[in-house]
Amino acid sequence: MWDPSKYLTFADHRARPFFDLVGRIAVEAPRRVADLGCGPGNLTSALAQRWPAARIEACDSSQEMVAAARERGIDATVLDVRDWRPEPDTDVVVSNAVLQWVPGHEELLARWVKQLPRGAWLAFQVPGNFGAPSHVRVRELVASPRWRDRLESVVLREDDAVLDPEGYAGLLSDAGCAVDAWETTYLHRLTGADPVLEWVTGTALRPIRTALSDEDWTEFRAELAPRLRAEYPERVDGTTWFPFRRVFAVAQKR
Repeated sequence: MWDPSKYLTFADHRARPFFDLVGRIAVEAPRRVADLGCGPGNLTSALAQRWPAARIEACDSSQEMVAAARERGIDATVLDVRDWRPEPDTDVVVSNAVLQWVPGHEELLARWVKQLPRGAWLAFQVPGNFGAPSHVRVRELVASPRWRDRLESVVLREDDAVLDPEGYAGLLSDAGCAVDAWETTYLHRLTGADPVLEWVTGTALRPIRTALSDEDWTEFRAELAPRLRAEYPERVDGTTWFPFRRVFAVAQKR
């Protein structure tokens, strides 16, 4: 279950990659813009502002996120991205931090390109930090004797959850696109108590939270917190640096 309020705790930091991504889409007046994995709709609104004449299509697999998006006036629907099919007038597809949750999304991308009209744009970004301490320490704790039986059904993402820029560039180029692919490591300056723990609580820890009772969840967080503090220590000014690598691709179908 997604918690929109928890996800939006770091809304400004999470929005930066979205605007860096969308800024590379060079289209003036698309007919339809699809936001796949729209979340709480705060960034979907930005798409409507940039292309006011376009029909904005939004979906997310989380009922909670879709409900939050609808409260913002976004006509969002509950839909798994694997079941999405482009309408004939779809000129722009945006997927922001979604495909890392979809095993085998490489085939999905190739299918979308095939189904999109000529000249359409496909833009997405995915986290590329699965080898970072924030994720390694979580996997270590899940595999520990105390938690492995209770969390045996939980599947956490490893380093191979996403490709690197060259991998996506090759895939999309082979599918018939002109491609711009890159990666960026953002250095987020976080504040508050255990900010990295709070960050991953809104995303990476979601499957763990779903699998645990309230009591076990409190204990798990209490064990994880000092491990993350050791990796991401608080500075004397009370802030914490949190490096976060992301992988981007913007492709136009030839």
